Amino acid sequence: MNTREEALAYGKSFPDTYQDAPFHDDNWQIVRIKQTQKTFLWVYEREGYINVNVKADPEWRDFWRSAYTSVIPGWHLNKEHWNTIILDGSIPEKDIKRMIAESYDLVSDSPTKRIYEAVKKVPRGKVATYGQIAELAGNKRMCRAVGNALHKNSDPDHVPCYRVVNAKGELSGEFAFGGAGEQQKLLEADGIEVVNGRVDLGKYGMRL
Repeated sequence: MNTREEALAYGKSFPDTYQDAPFHDDNWQIVRIKQTQKTFLWVYEREGYINVNVKADPEWRDFWRSAYTSVIPGWHLNKEHWNTIILDGSIPEKDIKRMIAESYDLVSDSPTKRIYEAVKKVPRGKVATYGQIAELAGNKRMCRAVGNALHKNSDPDHVPCYRVVNAKGELSGEFAFGGAGEQQKLLEADGIEVVNGRVDLGKYGMRL
């Protein structure tokens, strides 16, 4: 990702967003959340490169700045809360997308963010069902959204989505978690017994 068009298109791929140009200056374009009109992505050209400004959680703000020289404190914005990504080709696209997605989640307080926070509460040695995660995330009816969010999880080291099973204790399809048998291996590493693709919820299920 190194063009204005790519950055804006990715920003607009998130639910309920729209593009705006509040300064009547074509160089400055932003992507907002429709419901709140809050901005999570700024796109502009500076010193020959397209730059994007993204909101950053304090826990990750300094990590990204130290990981890449082309991630700097937010230019023209509050440097405590914003980072600037210089699209000079030095940052892998997956990390650019992750930073933009984190900004969207922070600004929108999206269901996906709440789902991931709920999954983080499942302790080692336990599993939770999709329904339990939905309830912890604030809406017991969004089980399908839980499944979608977990299969798009870009941070498995911190969001242990393999600890989520269906209402019968059955594991997810083999396309998830990196391939055939991976979810079972991860659960067994946690000390959870898997028999015929199923976990005993009476023994290992998390209690809300």
